[in-house]
Amino acid sequence: MFTPNSRNEEGLFYLFAAIGGAVSALGVAAALYMEHSGHVVTGMNNQIVWGLPHVVAIFLIVAASGVLNVASMGSVFGRALYKSRAPLSGLLGIAMMSGGLAVIMLDLGRADRAIVAATHVNLTSVFGWNMILYPVFYGLVAVYLWTLMERRMNPYSKAAGLATFVWRVVLTSGTGSIFAFLVARQAYGTALLAPMFIVMSFAWGLAVFIPVQASMYAARCEALPPLVHQRMKNLLATFIAAVLYLTAVLHLANAYFAKNIAFEYFILFDSEFAGMFWIGQVLIGSLLPLALLFNPATCKRTLWVNVAALLVIVGAYFHLYVFIIGGQAFPLDIFPGYDVKSSFFDGAVDHYTASLPEILLSLGGLGIAFTITVIGARALNFMPHDDRAKLEAAGSIAD
Repeated sequence: MFTPNSRNEEGLFYLFAAIGGAVSALGVAAALYMEHSGHVVTGMNNQIVWGLPHVVAIFLIVAASGVLNVASMGSVFGRALYKSRAPLSGLLGIAMMSGGLAVIMLDLGRADRAIVAATHVNLTSVFGWNMILYPVFYGLVAVYLWTLMERRMNPYSKAAGLATFVWRVVLTSGTGSIFAFLVARQAYGTALLAPMFIVMSFAWGLAVFIPVQASMYAARCEALPPLVHQRMKNLLATFIAAVLYLTAVLHLANAYFAKNIAFEYFILFDSEFAGMFWIGQVLIGSLLPLALLFNPATCKRTLWVNVAALLVIVGAYFHLYVFIIGGQAFPLDIFPGYDVKSSFFDGAVDHYTASLPEILLSLGGLGIAFTITVIGARALNFMPHDDRAKLEAAGSIAD
């Protein structure tokens, strides 16, 4: 994120690297504590088995795929404006994927068992597919970055970009399918989730890219070209609207079936998750960013576009919290048409509160992604370099 142009930037690099390393270390320590003590020290239980760490991990994984959309716009679809931003999007993709996978592996309690999953792949399980999806993602993005940053490999960048684009669509579809195939819970079990996760990845990835890019320009005391600002602002608004539309379709489709009406009423109106949905996901994560991006008084100012992007990230947290935690809190309908009574609280709404170790582990994943980004941007030249004359000419033609 910083280059050694001045002592000030040198100091900022070491400061941010130290902060990222410290936060990452706290996350690892929290994971070791949970592994030693067991999940009894977490807020999870027999019904809610995916807690706050999974919310953060899935955000990082989905956004890691989506942030590469910036690179695809340049290499695959030939948009010259985005080509200089492709290396940075690749770095962010690797960084966030690493942070997200680290959280998931450490949250499982037996990270060492990953070698068993890798050597005994179960292709009948959507979870088993991940042992193929994620390693190939790393390999393709690494090759893609090589073709972008090595001059003699530039002729192969479009082919590498196309392969990366196709694979990240497959990967994000696989992430959505993890929930789509869980037919036992009313919150999930619909084919809408695969395309919905793809669109969410576009919105969340771009929302991460915009403030990171702005911070790199600010570190060099440079201004973001107006055309870049305008195009990314419009693209972000389009993705936000698409996510909002698919969210509405998902809940309307669920409410159409009698068996899901009770869950829809629970998640939208009669639970602790209702406020998170309407205020956090819809208002903060969708409507306010759209207002900032379309309001003539704010849409042309980089500050407010960055604020809109950050609001999208906050809304993404609420979106996944309601979707993942709320979907588990609602009781399972194991025997439809029958009342189930036992000493295990069958049929009861469950509650979840993240414990301190879970919070620290979640922050640790963000710290890993942040640290990789800071060190990667320092080690190699990921700063976008714009030909301002060409951008101004393109902007005048577009106008």
